[in-house]
Amino acid sequence: MSEPLIPKHGGYRKLKSFQVAQLVYDVTVRFCDRYVDRFSRTRDQMVQAARSGVQNIAEGSQASGTSKKTELKLTSVARASLEELRLDYQDFLRQRGLPLWERQDPRRAALIARRCTTVGEVVQWVREQHDALGGHSGQSTLSTKSTASTPATYPELAANAALTLIAVACGLLDRQLASQAQSFEAEGGFTERLYRVRTAARRKPS
Repeated sequence: MSEPLIPKHGGYRKLKSFQVAQLVYDVTVRFCDRYVDRFSRTRDQMVQAARSGVQNIAEGSQASGTSKKTELKLTSVARASLEELRLDYQDFLRQRGLPLWERQDPRRAALIARRCTTVGEVVQWVREQHDALGGHSGQSTLSTKSTASTPATYPELAANAALTLIAVACGLLDRQLASQAQSFEAEGGFTERLYRVRTAARRKPS
C-alpha cells in the first residue's frame, strides 16, 4: 500500500500519558479547592499548569498528522508544565512542614498499583491511608516522617498522592518524547513525507 500523505493522528484519549495527566488535573482542581487560598496566585498557577499538561498532549497528538516537529514541541511543553506543577506541590509541603515522601516510600507503590482512573478513586485511597494511621483531619505535623504517633494529615496525603501521579505522567511523557524523537529522526517530518508521496506518485504507470 502507498504511504498516506497525512498519517493517522489524534486518538490522544487512548494515550496513557493523557489519561494520567487528566487525572492529575482533576486531582489538582480538587486539591486547590480544599487546601489553597482561593485568592492566592499559586492556586491559579497550579490549575493552569495541570490543564496545560492535558491540553498540550491533546494538541500535539492532533498536530502530529502534518507536523512531527509541532508534536514534539507540544509534548515537551506538557512535560514542562507538569514539572512546574510538581514544584508547586513540593513547595506546599515544605512551607507547611509536611513530609515529602521518598521515592521508595511504599505508599507511592501502593497508589500506583491501585491504578486509579478517577479523582474519586484517588480520594478513597487517601481516606484509607488516613484512617489506617488513625489520623484526624486538620491535624498538623512538623516531623520528617509520618508514623502512628504522628498521623498523616489529609493535605500531606493528598499532596504526596498528586506528586506520585505526576511522577507517573512525567515518566510516560519522557518515553513518549523519546519515541517521537526516534520516529522523527527515522522518517522525517511532513516535508519529507510529501516528497516521498509525490515521488511515489510520479513512478506509478500512467
